Amino acid sequence: MNNSLSHIDAQNNPGMVDVSGKAITQRTAEAEASLRLPHEILEAIHGEDITSPKGPVFHTAIIAGTQAVKRTHELIPFCHPLPVEGITITIKPKNEMLIIRCRVTCTNKTGVEMEALTGVSVAALTIYDMCKSMSHAMVIERIHLLEKTGGKSDINAGE
Repeated sequence: MNNSLSHIDAQNNPGMVDVSGKAITQRTAEAEASLRLPHEILEAIHGEDITSPKGPVFHTAIIAGTQAVKRTHELIPFCHPLPVEGITITIKPKNEMLIIRCRVTCTNKTGVEMEALTGVSVAALTIYDMCKSMSHAMVIERIHLLEKTGGKSDINAGE
């Protein structure tokens, strides 16, 4: 594990990492977020998308997560703008939770971990926003990286 912060220089100043010397490779990342739901929202879902006064919840969350992936560099100061080539967001009920996953792909010099993490975060926040009229007892939990490939080191949380 690298113990240095790549976005801090020798004088302790923050800055964007210079990736000009890196090779262009296929990059992928998958992140996951869990959203714990209260009973009244679980009943409304029944394994399907639900509709709130603001529209279809899961579909809207997928669109919001997709938009967030494409705008990650505008939200996180030292992220490089990337030509994202693929985004897949899934939302599945599991017990008293919704499991949200975002997989991002691109061919570039830097990875897409932050894009995948941003996608699941915004999708979870969108579900919260759309369901809060039913209950505020939702809890967004465990936003984490599941996998990344194509860079200096691959990560698979399943290992």
